[in-house]
Amino acid sequence: MIGKCSSEPVIMTLIERKTRHDLLFLLEGKTNDAVNNCTQSLKEEYGDLFSKVFKTITADNGSEFSGLSDKLDEYGSKAYFPHLYSSWERGTNEFHNGIVRRFIPKGKSLKDLSIETLRRIQNWINNLPRKILSYLTPNECFKSELNLLGITG
Repeated sequence: MIGKCSSEPVIMTLIERKTRHDLLFLLEGKTNDAVNNCTQSLKEEYGDLFSKVFKTITADNGSEFSGLSDKLDEYGSKAYFPHLYSSWERGTNEFHNGIVRRFIPKGKSLKDLSIETLRRIQNWINNLPRKILSYLTPNECFKSELNLLGITG
């Protein structure tokens, strides 16, 4: 998600499909290096379980994701990309971006956005009960899935 202009920081959203758990990242720019660094940080956080937690990642067709397939192959995961002009193929992500836009309207500058603010938005989204999850929250469901993998957190 971009803000007022393309030279500012951007928000990258990553939604776990089964649990609807949302991860928000503030990247320094809309670049391949920024996405790769973010992916590397996730790999470091989840270690050998990365490929079990993130079996696949569906990204849009922006140039910032051009190296994602290679990076995920290194980690034992797969990258998928939607067809051009087919945003419905990433419906969950588009829906979650709409929720984030409640807090950060389109066209608002992201240069002064703090990590703390982004974490508060992420926390709010992940603690919102969902009908699709039998009125559990994404946090509850994600923690349950991590427990199945032997990850406590």
